[in-house]
Order: sequence, then structure tokens, then C-alpha cells
Amino acid sequence: MNEKLRLSRRKVLAGIGVVGLASAGAGAGTSAFFSDEEEFVDNSLVAGELDLLVDWQQTYDFGDGQTFVSAHPDHDNDGEQSIIDPETQTVQNYSDFPDDDDADSNGANIPGLTCENIPPLSEADFGVDPVTDENMETLVQFSDVKPGDSGEITFSLHLCDNPGYLWMQADNVSEDGGILTEPETAVDPDNLGTLGDEIQATLWYDEDCDNVYDIDEPVDIMLTLDFSGSMLYDQYGGMVSTDDIQLNGTTLSETTKIDLVELGTRQFVDYLQSQNADVQVGVAYFDGEGTDDNVPRTGILQPLTTDLSVVDGALSGLRQKLANVVTGSALSTPFDGDGNPSPFFTNGIATGTYIGEGVDDAQAEIDANGRNGVDYTNIILSDGESFNGTGSTQFSDPVTAADNARAGSLSPPTDVFTISVGSANDSILQSMAGSAGGTGGDPSFFSDVDNPLNIPSVFGNLASQTVAERVIMQDSLATVLTELADGNGIPLDGNRATIYDELTDPADDPDREAFRGDGVMHCVALSWELPFTVGNQVQGDTLGFDLGFYTEQERHNDGAGPQVA
Repeated sequence: MNEKLRLSRRKVLAGIGVVGLASAGAGAGTSAFFSDEEEFVDNSLVAGELDLLVDWQQTYDFGDGQTFVSAHPDHDNDGEQSIIDPETQTVQNYSDFPDDDDADSNGANIPGLTCENIPPLSEADFGVDPVTDENMETLVQFSDVKPGDSGEITFSLHLCDNPGYLWMQADNVSEDGGILTEPETAVDPDNLGTLGDEIQATLWYDEDCDNVYDIDEPVDIMLTLDFSGSMLYDQYGGMVSTDDIQLNGTTLSETTKIDLVELGTRQFVDYLQSQNADVQVGVAYFDGEGTDDNVPRTGILQPLTTDLSVVDGALSGLRQKLANVVTGSALSTPFDGDGNPSPFFTNGIATGTYIGEGVDDAQAEIDANGRNGVDYTNIILSDGESFNGTGSTQFSDPVTAADNARAGSLSPPTDVFTISVGSANDSILQSMAGSAGGTGGDPSFFSDVDNPLNIPSVFGNLASQTVAERVIMQDSLATVLTELADGNGIPLDGNRATIYDELTDPADDPDREAFRGDGVMHCVALSWELPFTVGNQVQGDTLGFDLGFYTEQERHNDGAGPQVA
């Protein structure tokens, strides 16, 4: 709504008085009015936006391995997702499936797709059926499916601007027996449409958007957290809102960044524990320095351990633990109890952000206590500029520290994920992000969190990537489509670290969360296979259906959904 509302002007009479009298003989004296004016101009009410954009990559295996069929966006219409980078004018593409021999292959939907560069659905090209060479006029339109064929689509969902609840839906599901062939007569004389019942399908959250269902693998994880004053204290921007927040059974009367980190990291750990993940988890922290410090205020909050209840305890009460580090004397620790955790405390706060030292501490912990033969991950969160090294202490360059971590210079090669919160230095944190043994600057390992309220969702997504990706439904394609077409469809969960069952729990269950706005990418995948064991009963059968996604704003809604989809 762009209609403007203007307040009427009101002149304020500030004073009335006689200025004076003219000298005798000058006639009657004159009086003047003092006046003043205040006005509020160009007032407006503008409606917010709730815009859902979808991109995808579809593949089809008809005996020659996975083949690209259609994608959106696809600048050259070759079936592989691609765009032309507007800044460099170079082509960015899906990079094919993961290839150990190709350093540029990450097997994921283009992570740089945003609400600014995803074209509208009206511009989509649905590609060509690679078997029949017929143009496809819709997303799934294969006309010569044989037993042994399979396919997959990963949808990337972007909610622009505002948070909202999401549903996946189907409609107009139809089956037909088609032409009754002589071989089919012997096994299906009634010529029933059974193709949907024979195709096996899986619907899941494809957390890394790589068109492949990922299983659980053992991993050691360090959470490396910013403990600088700007994560807590109002004078440095640590206050997020004056809304209450519930932490560990206690209601705090305002919300700070470190509160949201506590909420997100504890959900992260709780989810790993609920999934019986084969993990060790540890926690490192980093701050800056006080006036008289000669060492950085960084260290290990919790060594690596398989006992996730111990890690959960270490992550509780982060306000106090951060305050102990930044408001105490030099060499202050998270556990000495000498800090003031009030967001409105203003005296004696150590400043600066030693990101590099925090990374080095975390990698040293992996080197010392990491298990052999597992993967290694370091998740680094910061809301500030890395310390520039002009104070009384030496500092570790954060990009160099991350390069060493990925290369294994200080410990086994480690995946480095970075989370940039608010006013953090995006370019530094993005340069640090990348896979073990790979180069930095990989956007699929970087999360840009402009709104700190999104911190828990980011940790939820990372937790979901750590364990086997969560299957929503695994059944015949006909049954999956029936569930998607029932009522409002299948309600999707914006934070997979919460324990929510999409098929049995109500849509307004407290454990189901809205998808955050700001265009954060979430992926949902649908794979299908017609098994080799299926015989002539499906000859000529057709299965038709519509697929779609529905969203509604989070504000003023509880997630129950509309009466009519």
C-alpha cells in the first residue's frame, strides 16, 4: 500500500505581547505576535512484502546416468541451472554432480541465487525430454518411462522480505490406463491406471541443495562463538529487541544477540542428540582485549566430547559467561563469575574481535582431541570486524587462520562454515568459508544473517546437514501425491532442528517454525523411481498432477493455514 497519509498542519501560538509603545506624538503603539510552526511531512504507510521465489534443478536417469533435464534459472536452456553473474559477466552454474576431480564442482544449486536475481516463473524453460526429444511444457513431462528409470527435482525456496509459513501441495491428480496393449492384457485386462502406485518416491529436505539424499556420517564439530561486547551490551548494538525471551526456564525481559546464539546452538545440540548422531561437539569463544591486556581473550568454553548433555550445559547462561570474559580483569574466563550480564552495563568492557585467534583455538582443540577417521567442521559466528592488530597484542589474520584450518596445517582438514550477523565484515567471513581441502569464498558455506532473529534457523539448518537429511515421506508416488493434495498439503518446517512430524503433527504445532525472510535458501527434494521389477501392467499408463507451494505471513497467523488452500 503506497497511499500516503499527511498530518494536518497546526500553527502554535507561542506568545502574544505588546512589544512597546512608540514615543509620545508617534501615534498609537503597535503589537506583534510571536509564532512557531512544527510539521510532519511526507508521512506514509507502505505494505510489506511476502514474495516466494522458487528455483530448481531436475535430473532424469533413463539408463545413461543422471542427465540434466530442466532448471530455473537456466540462461542457455541446456537443462543445467546457470546464470550470468551481473558483476563479472561470467557464467555460474550448478557445477554438475559432486566430482572429486573437479575443484569447482560442489553439486549444489547455485548458492548465489537471491530474491534479486531469480527470474519469475513465467520465464522458466521446462526443457526437452532427453528420450523423445519432445519439448516439455511443464515441469515433469516424460512420455516414455521404462522400469529402471528414475528422476529427481530439488526445489530451492526463497521467502523475500517477511517470514512466512510454507506448504507443499499437489492438485489435479489423475491416472489413466491409456491404450491397452496385447502384453498388458495378460496382466491388467481392466487396463487400470497403476503407474503412480508402482513408482516409488521420496520427499525430503535437501539441506545442501545437491539433488542427493545424504546419509549420516561421523563428524567432530567446533562451535566458535563471538563473545564480544556487541553480542550483549546495548551501547554496542547487542540489544535486538525489548521482547521477552525464554532461556533455560527463565524469562529475560529483552532479547540480545547472545541470547539468540544460546537458543540456536542449544537447539543444534539437542537435535543432534535426538538423532543419535555420531558426533563430538566442542565450543570455542573469542573477544578482543582490555586496556592493559597482553593476550587476547579467547579460549575453549567446552572441549570436544560425545556427551552432548555436557555441551548443552556449557551453552546455557551465555549472557553471564560472555560478561565474565568481557567485563572482568585480564585473563578473565567464562566461569569466574565476575562479569555484569545486564545489557545496559556500560563500564569496563573489553573491546575488539579476535576471530583469527578463535579459529586457531578451535583447530588446536580438533587437533588435540578430534577422533581419527571422521570429518571435521568448524562453525564460526561473528557480528563484528576482525581486530586490526594495532593494539598491544599480536593477532592471527582470520582468513589465514581459516585457510590453515581447511588445508589441515594446524589440524586435520576441516570444513569451515561462517555466520555473519548484522554489521559483521561479510567479505572477511565469506573469504574464510569453504570445504576441507578446498579454497575459501564458497557461498554455500557462508550464511549472511542481517536479522539476528534468524540465528536459530541457521543453526537448525546446519544441524540438519550434520545428520542424515530428514525424510518427510517415503511411499508410492500416488500416496505422496495424495498427501500433498489433501487439505492444505504438507506443512513444511522452517527449522528442522525442532522435532516436528509433517504428516502427523498439526500445522500450528509449536515445534513447527515459519521460514525466515530475507531470501534465505531452503531446499525440498522429490525423487522417484520405477523399479526394474515392475512389468507390463503399466504399459501406456499415464499419471498427471500439479505441484506447488503456498505461503502465508507469520505475523497474525499461527501456522494453521487457510480454510481453503
